[in-house]
Amino acid sequence: MLRKGIALAALSLCGLFAFAPSAKAQDMLGGPTSNPWELQLGGSAAHGPDLNGFQAQVNAQIGYYFGNLELFGRQTLSYNDVGVAGSDLNASTRVGLDLHFPLGDHGEWVPYIGVNLGYIYGDAVHDTWEAGPEAGVKYYVNSNTFVFASVQYEFFFDKDTGASEAFSDGEFVYGLGIGFRF
Repeated sequence: MLRKGIALAALSLCGLFAFAPSAKAQDMLGGPTSNPWELQLGGSAAHGPDLNGFQAQVNAQIGYYFGNLELFGRQTLSYNDVGVAGSDLNASTRVGLDLHFPLGDHGEWVPYIGVNLGYIYGDAVHDTWEAGPEAGVKYYVNSNTFVFASVQYEFFFDKDTGASEAFSDGEFVYGLGIGFRF
């Protein structure tokens, strides 16, 4: 049984090489050795019609590429003073791994899939661990700058729920932003 699992894992890793970017795509993306770091920034804000409070969220991600794999750390911070006594400050800290698939004549379209694991904490949330899959697409406007759209599904590891209930009680998180390779 263990040998079958190891063989399946080895075959899966071999499949990753089929998605290696062409030399042309690596030129567009700066190549894995010339620009291995990535910084992503995003944010949002909202307020009511009377300007009597607001909600805001910012997030940043730093990543490092190993070929088409990116290892990253992500920090999100949100503030809310609408409909609450005082204000709420919440945050999440995550690490994850994404697999990228450069497409297009110059590798300018880069869809990706991955997983993340992190901790959510703050005033208006139950402090807990979370994990989940994620996917998205990056569009490179030049060799070092891209815009992105992403979606992830978070499920939470509360102490009083089982694994299947934690997964079914998760939430979708959507993102838009800008990123830079350096």
